[in-house]
Amino acid sequence: MAKLQGFEFWRKTLKEAHFVVAPMVDQSELAWRLLSRRHGAQLCYTPMLHAQVFVRDANYRRENLYNEVCEEDRPLITQFCANDPEVFLQAALLAQDYCDAIDLNLGCPQMIAKRGHYGVFLQDEWELLEKMVRLTNEKLSVPITCKIRVFKDIEKTVHYAQMLEKAGCQLLTVHGRTKDQKGAMTGIASWEHIKAVRKAVNIPVFANGNIQHLSDVERCIQETGVQGVMSAEGNLHNPAVFEGRSPPVWEMAEEYLEVVKQYPPCNLSYVRAHLFKLWHHTLQIYQDLREELAKVKTLEGLAEVSKQLRLRCQEEIARGKDAEVKESCLPFPHWICQPYVRPVPKEPVSNGNIQGSEVKKAVCQKRALEDCDGSADTLSKNKQKKRSRNPNKNFCPSQKPKYIKCEQCGNPKGNKCVFNLCRGCCKKKAYKEVADCPILCCFFSQGHYFITNILR
Repeated sequence: MAKLQGFEFWRKTLKEAHFVVAPMVDQSELAWRLLSRRHGAQLCYTPMLHAQVFVRDANYRRENLYNEVCEEDRPLITQFCANDPEVFLQAALLAQDYCDAIDLNLGCPQMIAKRGHYGVFLQDEWELLEKMVRLTNEKLSVPITCKIRVFKDIEKTVHYAQMLEKAGCQLLTVHGRTKDQKGAMTGIASWEHIKAVRKAVNIPVFANGNIQHLSDVERCIQETGVQGVMSAEGNLHNPAVFEGRSPPVWEMAEEYLEVVKQYPPCNLSYVRAHLFKLWHHTLQIYQDLREELAKVKTLEGLAEVSKQLRLRCQEEIARGKDAEVKESCLPFPHWICQPYVRPVPKEPVSNGNIQGSEVKKAVCQKRALEDCDGSADTLSKNKQKKRSRNPNKNFCPSQKPKYIKCEQCGNPKGNKCVFNLCRGCCKKKAYKEVADCPILCCFFSQGHYFITNILR
């Protein structure tokens, strides 16, 4: 059977999917994908997998793809990060029988991607990317797709997309943010870039960015003309986002935990991370349960903390706290699934603006050194944790014991060593040079030197 391409692939294999769950490292695992599908998602991606590790490690293949095969979990696209055409091809060949398409990640902006030289940090290496996409398109039995970020310049972004289409990309997901838009500087995604790409290529396009509610999905499709819309953070905080509703958090949390039990095994860290996302706004209020959620080490323990959070929220509802909640900055009560909106970053300093310079100086000022009394107000968070474990621990720099360093290796020197060496270096010197040191006893017996270490 001939491999489906472009719009035919989108219509027949992906069943004209409009609502898409993004590939999310350690977050879009099988249980979460199934939960999302139950609440409106029509297409899901696996978490980003490392192509080189996937080729090399059979356990990695089993844990991240082979063991997660499920009839309900289709259509499914497997995403890889890679920077070598041959390695990418080998990984794709090993994965193609377990999914409906292979995706190349060209959008990850994190520091780990920069160090590993993959993701968005390949977006200027068009010759390499063209080779990777062309090779996999020729050799695979399933289509090759790509997920990209935009350049600041719309025209360059369009040329970039056309290059990938020409190389053999059958579907393109465009995240409307640049490489530098991440963390506190995430900002608003540009739908104008996405719209320009959609008009310029002849393959299906998915949009990614600014999706928090179902109304955003509908507006994005209308304004950009894309075939589908992908959600990441919006989906993590509200798995029912594609249904157009905002259910109580405990409803989603309890259903997710049931899916986890039904389709084991699921890494406990994944489950914990999902509960932190779902209960994000409530955990800002109940800090004790936040700490408890971070500590528990079993699935039952996580379920119990989630239950306690539900009971506290229901107590608030019974006491009629809705009026107080409306005064907060959240659009809904904290126990309702809703998006997390990052705080707006401070304005950059304008040239010659003294006031702006003072703001920057205040923001960038280093934390003052701890006072000698080591009070809790002046200690870093890390040292405060150490003090909670050991109340008698002394953090005053002036009262810390001072050690003279070994002249050879830098470790603390022996208190009585005449050579200013540590214990290990002193032993070596005494052995090689038959030297005499107070901490070593050298004696002559039967024509041989024997060195005995005296315990300090």
